[in-house]
Amino acid sequence: MRIVIKVGTSTLAHPTGLLNIKRVEQMCKVISDLKNASNEVVLVSSGAIGMGLGKVGISRHTDDISTLQAGAAIGQCELMYIYDKLFGEYNHVVAQILMTGAFVAIEDYGKNLDNTLFRLLELGVIPIVNENDTVTTDEIVIGDNDTLGAIIAQRVKADMLIMLSDIDGLYTENPAKNPDAKRLEVIEHITAEIEALAGSAGSKLGTGGMVTKIKAAKMATNCGIEVVIANGKDPDILYDILDGSAVCTRFLAKK
Repeated sequence: MRIVIKVGTSTLAHPTGLLNIKRVEQMCKVISDLKNASNEVVLVSSGAIGMGLGKVGISRHTDDISTLQAGAAIGQCELMYIYDKLFGEYNHVVAQILMTGAFVAIEDYGKNLDNTLFRLLELGVIPIVNENDTVTTDEIVIGDNDTLGAIIAQRVKADMLIMLSDIDGLYTENPAKNPDAKRLEVIEHITAEIEALAGSAGSKLGTGGMVTKIKAAKMATNCGIEVVIANGKDPDILYDILDGSAVCTRFLAKK
């Protein structure tokens, strides 16, 4: 299978913004094992801003754009250093791709992106994609990595998009507020009612939330890509997703 895995800040980092070392190590181990089983994997990774600001002791709640962009620059170095080191322990090579909205809006940029992605996959490399938060502006911003995950899944013609977050899937109500909320296991069509179930806020460190995940799921399923929303607290769930036994919400691809 060709799989795009989007991992959110809440999965990668502690609430301090600093790396959750145990979890990230296990995630890289599992992804390496999936690669060894002849799956192709593209990783869309959040976490640069929160990790960078945490490293220099600045709150993620700052609204100062230059500080957020500086945090992205610091954190992206940290992320890629860790990924290169951990995947390298299992003899897998990684590559960094930093995107802006121009890659989608400008045809030549998009072709160059596609050529790079497909060549990396041919070479057996794990592309690691993030938005280039250091230089993005209002005109060229993608906005969140859920949407970015859907864009990348479309471009590489993925079989599946997996979005790992801090929740087990889509619920009938907010499970943090209503313990009787029911998780929806399989969604065949994303209707207005399904979209209405999404909340509006993500974690304190992240930029997304269920709204962006439903939007991403709609984009991907419309292109024939199955989508899964699952909790990334135990990266072993990736095995369960592929064998169909995971606690998650599956959005079936449109045929």
